[in-house]
Formats: sequence, C-alpha cells, structure tokens
Amino acid sequence: MPAFYAYGDGGCLVSAPAELSGLFCGGAVQQRKRALVAASAVAAAAAECVRAAKKQRQLPLPSLDALPDECLFEILRRVPGGRGRGASACVSRRWLALLGSIRASELAQAAAAADTPVLPDLNEEFVMEEEDKDEAPADPCVERVLEGKEATDVRLAAMGVVAGSRGGLEKLAVRGSHPTRGVTDQGLSAVARGSPNLSSLALWDVPLITDAGLAEVAAGCPLLERLDISRCPLITDKGCAAVAQGCPNLVSLTIEACSGVANEGLRAIGRCCTKLQAVNIKNCVNVGDQGISSLVCSATASLAKIRLQGLNITDASLAVIGYYGKAVTDLTLTRLATVGERGFWVMANAAGLQNLRCMSVTSCPGVTDLALASIAKFCPSLKQLYLRKCGHVSDAGLKAFTESAKLFENLQLEECNRVTLVGILSFLRNCSQKFRALSLVKCMGIKDICSAPSQLPLCRSIRFLTIKDCPGFTDASLAVVGMICPQLEQVDLSGLGEVTDNGLLPLIQSSEAGLIKVDLSGCKNITDVAVSSLVKAHGKSLKKVSLEGCCKITDASLFTISESCTELAELDLSNCMVSDYGVAILSSARHLKLRILSLSGCSNVTQKSLPYLGNLGQSLEGLNLQFCNMIGNHNVASLEKKLWWCDILA
Repeated sequence: MPAFYAYGDGGCLVSAPAELSGLFCGGAVQQRKRALVAASAVAAAAAECVRAAKKQRQLPLPSLDALPDECLFEILRRVPGGRGRGASACVSRRWLALLGSIRASELAQAAAAADTPVLPDLNEEFVMEEEDKDEAPADPCVERVLEGKEATDVRLAAMGVVAGSRGGLEKLAVRGSHPTRGVTDQGLSAVARGSPNLSSLALWDVPLITDAGLAEVAAGCPLLERLDISRCPLITDKGCAAVAQGCPNLVSLTIEACSGVANEGLRAIGRCCTKLQAVNIKNCVNVGDQGISSLVCSATASLAKIRLQGLNITDASLAVIGYYGKAVTDLTLTRLATVGERGFWVMANAAGLQNLRCMSVTSCPGVTDLALASIAKFCPSLKQLYLRKCGHVSDAGLKAFTESAKLFENLQLEECNRVTLVGILSFLRNCSQKFRALSLVKCMGIKDICSAPSQLPLCRSIRFLTIKDCPGFTDASLAVVGMICPQLEQVDLSGLGEVTDNGLLPLIQSSEAGLIKVDLSGCKNITDVAVSSLVKAHGKSLKKVSLEGCCKITDASLFTISESCTELAELDLSNCMVSDYGVAILSSARHLKLRILSLSGCSNVTQKSLPYLGNLGQSLEGLNLQFCNMIGNHNVASLEKKLWWCDILA
C-alpha cells in the first residue's frame, strides 16, 4: 500500500510514488495559492466600493438649518401670512426664536417689497384666495393671560408670533412664572416686537425680567397706556426711564414691591408722561419724597388717582399732593408711618384738593380729629371716606367732620375703637341730606349706651347700613337704629352674636322702603320668628337673604319664604337646621326663581333631597352642597347630570 505524505508548505496529503510526489504536489499548491490571493483582493475592492456607496448615500441633504441666523432671519421675515409664520414657528425652537425677534415693522417692509408686478399664475392665485378665505378674522382686541407654570418664554414667544400676524396683542398679563423655565427678557421681547399696538401690560411675580426686557417694550410698544409691575426685583430706575421715553401715552402706572425702583425712575415718568391719570406705588422701600413730589408736580393737570402704600415718605409729600393735586378725585394712603398730623393738616389746608371725591386712609397715625376736620373743611367735593385702623379718630372728629362736609354720602369705619355710638348718633344728626351709606366694622367702641339722648336724629336719606363684628352692639342699640333709619334697603348685621329677635323685629317693622338685601350671618340667636316676620313684611322686595350660621333656623322659615318671596334670587342657609322637608317646600314654590342656593354644612339634608333639588328649575345657577355628609358623591354626580347648566360645589 502506498505511503501517505504530508507537505508542510500547504500541500495536501496524497498517496503517490516517491518519484512523482515533488513534481505533482508542488505545482498545484502554487497555482491554488495565487488564485486565493486574487480572489481576496477582488473581495476587498468590492467591499470598499460598497462602503463608498453607502457613505455617499449618507451625506446630509441640503437644509435651511445649515444657514446662519442672519440668512434664516431674512427668509422667515418674508414668509407670507399668519398661518405660514405660525407653521414655521412649530419647526424648532431656533425658528421660533428667530420669528420672535422680527419686529412688526420689518414684516411690513418685507410685505411691501414683495408686492412687485409679476405674471399671474392662475392656479397659485386660486389657492392663495382659498387660503385667505380660511384665515380667521382679526380679533379687534386680543387679550392674553399667562399664569403659574404656563408662563414660559416658549409659550410667550409663540403667542407673540401668532398674534403678531393679526396686529399683535393689545393686553397681556403674566402672573407668576415657571419655576425652572420662567419668563425672561427673551419672551417679553418677542411679544414687544410683534405687538406694536400693546396698550396694557401686567407683570406679577416675574423675577427674571430686567430693565432690558422693559426697554424692548418701550421701543416696540409706543402706544402702551397701562403698566403694572409687581414683585419684579431686577427692574430698576433704568427700565422706568426707558418706559418714560418710549411710552409718552402712559395713563396708569402701578409699581409694587420693586426694590430697584427709586426716585429717579418716578421723576423720569413724571417728566415724560404728561397724560398720567392714575399712580399706584406700593411697598417700594427706595421711593421717597423726591420721587412722589416730582411725579405729582409734573402730572398736576391730569393725575386723578393716587395710591401710596408702605413708603418712606414724610409730611412733605402730602403737602405737595395738597397743593398740586388739583385734578385728584381718588386718594388712598396706607401704612405711612412717618407721616404725622401736620402732613394731613397741611395737605388739606393747601386747598388744592377741590375735586377730591373719595379718600381712604389705613394705618396712618397722622389722622387725628384735627386732620379730619381740616379735610372736611377744605375738600368740599368729598363724598366717600374710609378710615381703617385709625386709632386717634374719636367722636369729636366725626362731629367736626360732619359739620363741614355738605356733599358727603358714604362713611366706612373699621377698627376705629375710639368712636362710640354717641359719636355716630351725633354724626347722623348733622349729616347732609345726601348721606346714603354707613359701615361700622370691628369697632370695639360701638356698644350699648347707658342713656339714650333726649332727641334721636332722623336720617331718611340713609339706604345702606353695615354693623359687622361689633360684639358690644346688642338689641337695645339695634332698636334705636330702626327708629333713626326708616328708609333702609340693605342691612348687614353679620357677626352680631348678641342680637336676638327682640332687637331685629323693631328694625323690620320700622323699615318703610322695603328691604332688598339682608345679611344675618353669624347671628346665632335669631330664630324662625324674626325670619318669618322679615319675609312677610318685605317678601315682595327681598332679593338676597343670608342666614349662614343661624343655627336656630329650621324648615318653618323655608315655608314662609316659599309663600311670601317672589323676587328672591340668592339664599344662604349654610349651617342651619333645615332638612329634606324644607328643601321639598322650596322646590314646590313655582313662583320662586332662585339663582344661588347654599346648603353647606346642613347635616339634616340627605340624599332624599336630591329629587327636589333637581326640580328647582332652569333659573338655578349655583348650588353649594359642601359638607353635606349625608349626600354621597355618586348622588352628586347624578344631580350634576340632571342640572348640567348649574355650578355645583360638593
């Protein structure tokens, strides 16, 4: 048997004679080796071609995003129509930012340049006409509000771009800001550039807005009339000066809790904004006498409303207001701790507040009896006075005031504890025939007097009376009020826990005009007797009755209401002892057209009342069932389906 030979140079194992082995195997191996090398070279070349082809196919296609911002800006500026610009804004944030940086004047220039005579394309013209018909008509008054987490730069810029195609926004309010992506100068600038007709701007709690954003508004919105800035710490005098120069038509200015705003900013606004009518400056720690004085002096011909709160001003500012406030009709002063009696006295004696009609003073220690008498004497047009937490005002001040105020109509006292019932009676005895409203709230001095005066005043002109949360006011005083004021139409006695039926009945019986609104909330000693007497005597005129917290009111009162009231629209029975039977009685009164009914906290109202509530009629607009624990949520859901037009609280 022939032997097998193995060749280490890559040959094969063969069985052959020894003399032929070298000749046969050596030549075959070399030929095969050359073939393998050639094949591998061809395969490598083919793979390289495939890779080159794939690489060529993967080359980026031409895109507008490859263009620099300058070129893309010019392209987007020429996009016709609001629909086209709105669609372009949806492409990317970069496109949105560029569209937001285009001013309305630049869009108009681009549109004018595009109006060149060309050969008409009938198909294209037809399509464009159809698109124009689909365009929504321009809103004559575009108003937008962003609140809380909705307030972002992206949303504000998109709003500015879309509204810019229709003439821009006219009113914008930003209340709050997103905690991480809040409104900055960029978003505000987008609105300013696209809304040249913006007339009202409110920025509340927007901490990232700076003077740069306000400068953009001043440059792009020359028609701005109302500016309200609240709690924007990065806005300073520089931003106010920019607004003053760019917005000469400003008529209303509100700045609150802006620590960067000081006297220079107010001085610039007063110098440039000669049409200013209303100024509201609150809690700006760096605003002093110079800023307020400059503002009032410069706008003396137009300034009608002034509201100052929490400022470091002195008597000098009030003296300037008294001398230059010739057009002021409404004056509000709150928490002016450094203004003394002299400031109020000089303000009145300057005799410049001849047109003052409404004055409100809160927590100002400078308001005394002397100041009050001077105000009444030198402000002949004064009709309304509201004093809150003025501890130095007493009965003597009220008496002196009423002797000089001949056109006075409305007096409101809150937490003025030195005023007593004797002073109120003296005031009513001397008040003018035009006096219509008296309000006493949380006045600890208003309480029963030991001996009534020999001659009680008779005030037939008063129509509105509020005596609220005065714990010393009881039945004896209320009976006297009924004799003094026989023409009352609205009475608010809420919070008088000591008043009973004995005090309320004389007031009801002495009222000649017919009561329209009665609020007895918190009068826990009032019973069905008084309510029934009220409804029987004034049922044809009553439109609103509040009995919240009157825990002695039962279904008997509802029975009388259902029989006697024909005009009643609002009824509050919260925390009363009414039950399902009372609700059934109300629903059976077909002539009763209630709009608002509150049964909150009525523990005796159960799910048995639901069918009767559903029959209250189409007039019902609001129903309060909160804290009615005997009514389940599933029952409320079925009631909501039946009363689908009614707002139900549960």
